[in-house]
Amino acid sequence: MTAAHYTVLAGGTGAAKFLRGLVRVVPEEDIHVIVNVGDDTNVWGLHVSPDIDSIMYGLAGRLETQRGWGLRDETFRCLEEMGRYGMPDWFRLGDRDLATHIARTELLRSGNTLSEVTARLAKSMGIEAAILPATDDAVRTKIETIQGTLDFQEFFVREHWQPEVRSVTYAGAEEARARATVLSSIRESRLVIIAPSNPITSIGPILAIHDIRDALRCTRAEVVAISPLIGHAAFSGPAAKLMEACGYEVSPSGVARCYHDFLDNIVIDVQDAALAASIRYETIGVQITDILMSDDAAATRLAEFVVQLEQL
Repeated sequence: MTAAHYTVLAGGTGAAKFLRGLVRVVPEEDIHVIVNVGDDTNVWGLHVSPDIDSIMYGLAGRLETQRGWGLRDETFRCLEEMGRYGMPDWFRLGDRDLATHIARTELLRSGNTLSEVTARLAKSMGIEAAILPATDDAVRTKIETIQGTLDFQEFFVREHWQPEVRSVTYAGAEEARARATVLSSIRESRLVIIAPSNPITSIGPILAIHDIRDALRCTRAEVVAISPLIGHAAFSGPAAKLMEACGYEVSPSGVARCYHDFLDNIVIDVQDAALAASIRYETIGVQITDILMSDDAAATRLAEFVVQLEQL
């Protein structure tokens, strides 16, 4: 691990968008991405890592950006056939996407760790950034609803995040450990960036791993979070609903509170400038810019703004 790198904590589509901008601002080989594994699931006996795949596909320029997941120019013939056989087909795996999951599963069965498998898959896609699963241990996000406990993908995809949420837990996080490469990436980084991802189910499972949170508290690097909210609304997905269920104010102030014990700065949108004073009261710096990433140019401008915060 080089000392001149940037570390990004990431999960999901918001992180993939931001990384598309970041690679235009700093050399890709200087980027380390620590990725959420709490969304990982088993589909038809295959190990699926949705956030890792979104980051890989995004950095490889192969992500279906309008849909926000999977590969461009995808077909779903296998899914259609599985449905005909009466197999669960609510989790939409594309035909070419299946190759990723088959390869991952086979390599894991052969004794490789998730980190080793991810590095091999990323290299095969020509990715120069280091993509680091938060842990090789099993950590799974569980959503407690009024109908019972659901795995994250059951809640998010199958139920379209409609059930009322009582709480969110991270099964296995107490016992999980991060690899030394993950911890050194945080400790030796020139800047640590929390991507504009869901604080509860994209970043939360990463932070639930105790040695990662400790490393964030101890790093000498500035730790900067990009708000995934403008006002009281998330860019997409159930972030607002889940924050409320977990007792956080649905606002950039609530996002700052999620990260309060290690955060140095939060980047919020110009529409939320009035919140700056109340967040600064919590000893966290507030930086204001346009955070809406409507295209790659906007993502690049946001990345430029964030990277210059290293100098503060």
